[in-house]
Amino acid sequence: MRAVVQTRYGPADVLRLGERPDPRPRPGWTVVELKAAALNWHDVLVRQGKYDSPLPHTPGSDGAGVDLTTGEEVVILPSLWWGDEESAPGPRWEILGDHRPGTYAERVEVPAECVAPKPPGLSWAQAAALPLVGLTTYRALFTRGRLRAGETLLVLGAGGGVATTAVLLAAAVGARVYVTSSSEDKIAAARQLGAAGGVRYDRPDWHKAAKELVGGRGFDVVLDSVGTWADALRALRPGGRLIVLGASRAELAALDVRRFYFGQFDLLGTTMGSPRDFAQLLRLLDDHDVPPPVVDRVFPLDRAADAHRYLESGRGFGKIVLDIGM
Repeated sequence: MRAVVQTRYGPADVLRLGERPDPRPRPGWTVVELKAAALNWHDVLVRQGKYDSPLPHTPGSDGAGVDLTTGEEVVILPSLWWGDEESAPGPRWEILGDHRPGTYAERVEVPAECVAPKPPGLSWAQAAALPLVGLTTYRALFTRGRLRAGETLLVLGAGGGVATTAVLLAAAVGARVYVTSSSEDKIAAARQLGAAGGVRYDRPDWHKAAKELVGGRGFDVVLDSVGTWADALRALRPGGRLIVLGASRAELAALDVRRFYFGQFDLLGTTMGSPRDFAQLLRLLDDHDVPPPVVDRVFPLDRAADAHRYLESGRGFGKIVLDIGM
């Protein structure tokens, strides 16, 4: 079968179209014939060798296609072997595309429990764009963050997959959502998705400007996928919750400990999610009027390197998808 194969770690150029053996069905597993695969920042880290993926390797966590065992149109849950505890993943947990071949291919083998019916009304590209960021964002906002209707949410960033998904999900359940960005165009685009407004994070004291959007008191919840905890905490109201799920801008954070405990803040770490979280995400999509995932651009499979370069440029708004056979 055709697949994107990297034989070394490095820049986007290491991603080359090649051939890999077809996966074969075995007990407890199924093979999905992929129509589309979506990119995530996680794929960039895999490509760079951050997760010690075996070489040669095919990356990719997100995908949608046809389950060759049942003939159903499905989306893939990329969170493998979460375990029995909902509070955190168990020792066997891994992400699809880390240590086994991923979705940048015509077919992929996954545990049978890791497929779910493709949500009705979604295109193949939109369906492929849903699982990883949808699952991650659902767990962050609702399982961990306890976000409720009527509360205020500040999303750090506006253009990435997590940010656009957070705006869609939070607005759908009745939260008031705001974003930060270095681009007025991206703030405007976030408003089109349901955000109430936003501020430029590249301006001094942006957290003060953000708090003014909600009357000066601060936000109930701040979603930080970039790692700027100190600024994020300044945007919270007393007793607010800071949810951390990424470190794209900073991997270390210095906190004012006294200010933290006097502020009665909650600091919540999270990543990916469980099968139960995924089922609840799909139920939320059924129960609420949630627009489809935002797809910024679609590349053919043989241009995976170009897709990675575009992702790393930061110019996009929403998800980037590989067309495998749509």
